[in-house]
Amino acid sequence: MRKKYLTKAERAEFSLSADLKAILVGLIIGDLHVRKFTPSCNPFLRFEQSIIHKDYIFHLYDLFSNYCMAPPKIANRLPDKRTGRVYSRVTFITYSLPCFKDMYDLFYCAGKKVIPLNIADLLTPLGLAYMICDDGCWSQQGKRIILCTESLTLEEVNLLLDVLNDKWDLKCYKNKKGTNLAGYRIIIPSYSIPRLQTLLEPHMPTMMRHKIGL
Repeated sequence: MRKKYLTKAERAEFSLSADLKAILVGLIIGDLHVRKFTPSCNPFLRFEQSIIHKDYIFHLYDLFSNYCMAPPKIANRLPDKRTGRVYSRVTFITYSLPCFKDMYDLFYCAGKKVIPLNIADLLTPLGLAYMICDDGCWSQQGKRIILCTESLTLEEVNLLLDVLNDKWDLKCYKNKKGTNLAGYRIIIPSYSIPRLQTLLEPHMPTMMRHKIGL
């Protein structure tokens, strides 16, 4: 059983490897939230995935287990108002640690998630792999990848497009989600998939390889 509370000295002993930092960049662009209990507290990470991605979130737990007090738990949300179905989620959180402060400062402004202007310096193939794990959807019909970036501003979507195209020549473009809805998705077209697969195959978790068509 791990300690529920850590001393200040114990918290200061934690650090992040270069690989974990790269992975966090991709995850934070995706679904991962970095939060604080109060403005003066150290940040913590909150991981959450649908139950159908249970294997993936346990993979993430394996990566970050040293920073956690407890393993993932299944949480049942209130029934959906439209369908009446109960959708289960798997979640886990880390300790509040000073080693997460740099990531929080990069990706949050006044408590709101943002894409930093220097994202080109931060996003690596390893980070892109985990970004696609979180936000990517493989279109079997179009043989392309759809990145669900509609929660981002148009400026942030354009910033990510520039990174994907300038760094890796993926020839991505944006597509408005619906005619009356705000938000844009990023499309990685079919003719760029072989290039992307070569770039990301060494980094994709086994259970998520289907998201890049493997």
